[in-house]
Amino acid sequence: MPRPSARAPFVARTSELDRLAGAVERARRGEPGVALVGADAGVGKTRLLTRAGERAADDGATVVWGHCVDLGEVGLPYLPFTEALTTLRSVHGSVDAIVAERPALARLLDTAVPADDEQSQGERLQLFESIAAALAASGTDESPLVLVLEDLHWADPSSRDVLRFVVARLRSEHVAVVASYRSDDLHRRHPLRPALAELRRHPRVDHLDLEPFTAAELREFTTGVAGDRLPDDAFESVRTRSEGNAYFAEELVEAGPGDELPWSLADVLRARLESLDPAVQALARTASVSGRQVGEPLLRTALAQGSAPGDDPAAFDRALREAIAHHVLAVESDPGRAGRDTVVFRHALLAEAVASDLLPGERVGVHRAYLAALEGDRTLGSPALRAHHALAAHDLPAALSASRAAARKAARVLAPAEELRHLEQVLDLWSAVPDAAERLGEDRVTVGLAAAGAADRSGDPDRAVALARAALAATDDDPQRQASLRHVVSRYLLGFERIDEVLEHTRAALAVLPAEPPTLARAWTLATRARAAMNADQDDLAAEVAAEALAAAHQLDAPDVEADALTTLAVLEVDDDDRAAELLARARERAVEAGDISTELRCWYNLAANRYYAGQITRAYDVTRDGVARARATGLGWSTYGVELRLFEDLVRYVLGDLSPTASTGETVPEGSAPALNGVQLYAATARGDVDTIERGAALRRDWSRDGQIALISGGCSIDALTWSRRFDAAVDLAVELVEYLGRTWSDYFLGRIWLSALALAALADAADAARVRGGVASPDATALVDRGAPFLEAARTTAERGRPRGGRLGPEGVAWLARAVAEHARLTGENDPALWEEATRAFDYGYRYEAARSRFRQAEALCAADERDRAHVVATEALDEAMAMGAAPLAEAVRSLARRARLDLPGLRRTTSTLLTGREEEVLLLVAEGLSNRQIGERLFISAKTVSVHVSNVLAKLGASGRAEAVSLAHRRGLIEV
Repeated sequence: MPRPSARAPFVARTSELDRLAGAVERARRGEPGVALVGADAGVGKTRLLTRAGERAADDGATVVWGHCVDLGEVGLPYLPFTEALTTLRSVHGSVDAIVAERPALARLLDTAVPADDEQSQGERLQLFESIAAALAASGTDESPLVLVLEDLHWADPSSRDVLRFVVARLRSEHVAVVASYRSDDLHRRHPLRPALAELRRHPRVDHLDLEPFTAAELREFTTGVAGDRLPDDAFESVRTRSEGNAYFAEELVEAGPGDELPWSLADVLRARLESLDPAVQALARTASVSGRQVGEPLLRTALAQGSAPGDDPAAFDRALREAIAHHVLAVESDPGRAGRDTVVFRHALLAEAVASDLLPGERVGVHRAYLAALEGDRTLGSPALRAHHALAAHDLPAALSASRAAARKAARVLAPAEELRHLEQVLDLWSAVPDAAERLGEDRVTVGLAAAGAADRSGDPDRAVALARAALAATDDDPQRQASLRHVVSRYLLGFERIDEVLEHTRAALAVLPAEPPTLARAWTLATRARAAMNADQDDLAAEVAAEALAAAHQLDAPDVEADALTTLAVLEVDDDDRAAELLARARERAVEAGDISTELRCWYNLAANRYYAGQITRAYDVTRDGVARARATGLGWSTYGVELRLFEDLVRYVLGDLSPTASTGETVPEGSAPALNGVQLYAATARGDVDTIERGAALRRDWSRDGQIALISGGCSIDALTWSRRFDAAVDLAVELVEYLGRTWSDYFLGRIWLSALALAALADAADAARVRGGVASPDATALVDRGAPFLEAARTTAERGRPRGGRLGPEGVAWLARAVAEHARLTGENDPALWEEATRAFDYGYRYEAARSRFRQAEALCAADERDRAHVVATEALDEAMAMGAAPLAEAVRSLARRARLDLPGLRRTTSTLLTGREEEVLLLVAEGLSNRQIGERLFISAKTVSVHVSNVLAKLGASGRAEAVSLAHRRGLIEV
């Protein structure tokens, strides 16, 4: 636990202490929560957290601390959680029980536990779950766990991910998390910003902004520090300089009386240090280079690097004792690690002030001392710490070796983001270290490919492709090796639909790689080429090459290649969906056997797609959900197929009628994956009627070039949302733009064009309805809209015939959207046929719940126009019930509006609002207020113009109005209608 100065009293902060105490008490009751404490440096975060921790401990809570450390570009993954769990392990047997059950946690806490890289990829979720389970098991109703995390602004990416995960999993644990961060350190692009934004939205997260002391609080504080009330002029000087900052005020008071108090906090701190013995100053300067804290054995060894034989071995202890006595340093014991005491500065600002006073040469010298200590005894610190000091000491060979070791350790503890950072550091240093390959026992190409793999696992596919391409380019002088690596680059490129590039890479590779004897590189190249050919709709080539890959896999006993080739063959099995599913299940088994997680996830995705396009939506959801769980469990949740499975999960959930927003999983969404995820979530947002759907769709316009699916989905949902908003021209214009764009990107007959055509026809039909109300059945505007709609219907039909869905036949969804396009076109022409809408409804009833309900609404509308009121009532009731059950607000309101116009007595529908006018008279008067004629009103309400005339006459008589305009005005003033 940190040790604030014993000289300074604890004052004020009553409300903040009460809020933190409330969080602990709620945790005691099984209501876990998180408190985020943000403040500028020196305002008193540590003092507040320390006092809150003491009060919680006094009340029986178990309080553990975890600290984040600033190591610049290198990081120590999971550091605060490792520290906290190590402490917990020494006092709570539950942690050992979790370690025994979940080996992934042992990787983090037991450095001696071996791990191979392939297994480590499969355990990241287990590690996160293990951390959460260990924390949960350590809290009880009698002794809730209080986890204090300091300095989140220095947290490594993996620690931020764990915090998100833990918060997302909070249910009924007896756990309270209190975390602090420096608000003045959070620049616009600081990596903690998005994490804080996400955490603050969570209902179990409380946020405290710690403000500087008020004048009254500062007066109480300075009196406590000085032991007596300061003279008014002295207090005013302290108040003006410190601006209520507790640490600055304390240091100013301790600086003593005088007219020339320093204006800078750094000046105050340096002045106090310079008054100490030179040995203490040297100790503090050496410690400051390591940051706020440093291991006592490492500090002792680093200082000894400059000692001469015969120097007093007790000098270090004397200097440390004096530094503690003068409140410069403190020593914290680690109960989980005997002999691993830590030397800490009383405040991080003091460490920063001391370090900033060092000359560049002095700083480099201290880093070299640390590096020598770490090289001499590897147990004194991690490879990442060694790399940090080596870089700062300008020892590039040592930095290279240490960074490579740090990357391996990051991989071992399932931290791909940190692994990538270290590997990129190795690549940056490579040209500056002539014997880099000899030092590492591997060449730059191998390191580059390892970095590409780390980038892919961390959810940065763009970086993976760039690194793999660079590695491939470095083999230009070795055609054989280059050919053997082309399939690696190709597999990353497949995630970006760079099909032509993959086909060229694999063609070039096969031209060099010998067919006999078979090699693993050639087998993988064949399997990758088969996938690319399939995606390019070159099915014959895909089948031929996949069969060759399968034969090579059998010869080599390579189950991973076999699984990949089987998956391709399964997708090509177009005549028998169940046979394809059997092949995919077999391929998945072989992938599991081979430990090839990437191919296994591809199998999960294709099996889900197989069931979806076969119309087995519930089965597709089960497969997708299990596939997403597997992707997360293997640490590949943000790999290409991990993301594809997440997208499919949102899509299938929506199709089944679950329109709820996607729940947060506590994971960091990689920047490259966000557009696709945001796009697919627009399906449900449009159906829910979210007010920002159109804006969200427009924001994704810049990502169309990233992936055609982003364009298709975000654009299509935007067309639908624009139509609901009655922005018909904008909807049709967007449909035209989108079809032209995707026609250039894919082909003129991409299957999604059927969907887009149906949506465009719906917008035109709504616009035509409005035009006919204004201008009659023969309205010129409506005629122009009909002419504009004809090409969309033709495009839908032609695409269904020539768009060549694999197997030559449309699946249930394609059939349904084609039926919808036909029905919408009939509505557009003014011949709204109930039979066509019944056909569309029946087509969507394969499991597409929302669209089936929408088609029922249109069917009910057509039945009303055909005067089949009883049947319309039944169908409209079904549509309204479904819309309300799903939370489809726009659709539900559309059905209600139809019921009011057609006088359908639907459950829960208000029939009238006044005692003077009947419900029908109100409806007529509202349409009169819109300026509609009797004929137009009759068409809108499905009644004759003569009947409308009777209702208008009744309204005029009841209101005593001489005309239509006066009637509207009188009714509005009396509150009978709203206009």
